[in-house]
Amino acid sequence: MDYLAALRLFVRTVELGSFSKAADDRAVKISSVSRAVAALESDLGVALLNRSTRRLHATEAGLEFFERAQKILADVQDAREQIASLNGRPQGLLRINIPGAFGRRHVLPLLPAFLARYPDIRVDATLTDQTVDLIDAGADLAIRIGALPNSSLIGKKLAPHRRLLCASPGYLATHPAIAHPKDLADQACLRFSLLQPLDHWHFNRDAESLDVAVSGPLTANDSEALLEAALQGLGIALLPTWLTGGDMNAGRLASVLPDWQASLAPGDRSIWGVYPPKKNVSPKVRAFLDFVEERFGRPPYWDLAV
Repeated sequence: MDYLAALRLFVRTVELGSFSKAADDRAVKISSVSRAVAALESDLGVALLNRSTRRLHATEAGLEFFERAQKILADVQDAREQIASLNGRPQGLLRINIPGAFGRRHVLPLLPAFLARYPDIRVDATLTDQTVDLIDAGADLAIRIGALPNSSLIGKKLAPHRRLLCASPGYLATHPAIAHPKDLADQACLRFSLLQPLDHWHFNRDAESLDVAVSGPLTANDSEALLEAALQGLGIALLPTWLTGGDMNAGRLASVLPDWQASLAPGDRSIWGVYPPKKNVSPKVRAFLDFVEERFGRPPYWDLAV
């Protein structure tokens, strides 16, 4: 038995709760995963997993072994990356979690050039707007947007994150004028449901700061859906400039209260690359973060004409 390979298959099986999912994740046959776990159980003399028709569950012994195996694999990976960093050659599989709309518009289009520059790197990109535990997911890094919560993750700022209040010219022509954030109380506001509180927006101008209660006909957990609703004249949306730049430049959207800095919450200001703390940052992680920061630019290209 290749003990290290068996440990990897066992850990992914526990993390994913399925032989088949672990097999897909590691690109092996289901029978290979099952045999590896069975070999570990035979070697240890205990059952590591309880099998059911729906999902696998670790036994008490399995959970303890899982935690120790995770640490062993992390130590092995750290050792490999530390030695690999000596020659500075980025290589290996890079697992990334990226917010959906931002990833589709500003990260995935960069991958061909990134992979051409670093041919020894392979990328496994997961697009999700949910905050993923990087360690549980086995990910190397994530791109996060907004204020970073207190955590053990290391953050590298990739670009500022600006939001603009915007609406279609048709909507603005048929609704009362907006001269101050308080005027939004009488407007149809399109709200993003993944951030709380969703019924207040935050505004700053010079020394003035205020929260404004907003309401409207639509909340959505997807910023592209809110963009489409704003383009259709359904209301006013508070959207990031990386999403609205093209429509603003083309006149399909107009800025509302441009003299105010608007955000969904105080501190909503940056786009980050985050990764678990390690003694040495992996060359592949460093290469990716430096590459996207370079391509985004300062200021980022999506803000140049907004």
